[in-house]
Amino acid sequence: MQNQQTLQQLRTLKLTGMAHALEQQQAQPATHEELSFEERLGLLVQREITHRSNNKVSRLLKAAKLKLQANPEDIDYTHPRGLMKNQFADLLSSQWIQQHHNLLITGPTGCGKTYLACGLATQACRLGYSVRYFRTSRLLESLSIAHGDGRFTKLINQLAKTDVLLLDDWGLEKLTLGQRNDLLEIMEDRHGHKSTLITSQLPVTQWHKAIGDPTLADAILDRLLHKAHKLKLNGESMRKTMSDLQRESDHS
Repeated sequence: MQNQQTLQQLRTLKLTGMAHALEQQQAQPATHEELSFEERLGLLVQREITHRSNNKVSRLLKAAKLKLQANPEDIDYTHPRGLMKNQFADLLSSQWIQQHHNLLITGPTGCGKTYLACGLATQACRLGYSVRYFRTSRLLESLSIAHGDGRFTKLINQLAKTDVLLLDDWGLEKLTLGQRNDLLEIMEDRHGHKSTLITSQLPVTQWHKAIGDPTLADAILDRLLHKAHKLKLNGESMRKTMSDLQRESDHS
């Protein structure tokens, strides 16, 4: 009776991890009977810490709205695309986020830019950083709509507070003057305070031309390229390679 009351009180206090651990101790008395009170209490507290940490990571991943579910452990380093394991391991440490640096991933279509970016974003969430994923054109469209319905300031403030802003498919479409101004405002808010992760089929040397207006392009790229890490991929499309391998398997 006393144990049930304690369990109920733990749940009322939202100490769900401790409640689960206590139930486990009760269900496995032989495993825990030789432990001291302090040791058993320590196990309960550690379980609560783990439970809260896992919940936080789940919340961060849900809020990130990543395009792909990409686990860092599943990254393919064997495909010939110029991805070096030691360089990517350094990026997975997320020190670049802690230092408020940016990361630019470029390469041809199909070389895995989005997957790698989502893998880095997943790792960032595991380490407690907030992330938001956007296809660049859709973010700019959302900002244009927000100007008209009064949500612009709220949206721009949300972006400014996000630890890692992931902009996928950068530079594919021609920008309007309003979109250039919106990009400049985003980069101004984030410069030196937060990190921006960009994937693009265009080499960085072509970004100035893609943005369009020379003055605004200078201002945007000055903030984006300052203290930016660059990951340049190459080689044949991974999707094409997998498709070719599948056809060979089907004919064998």
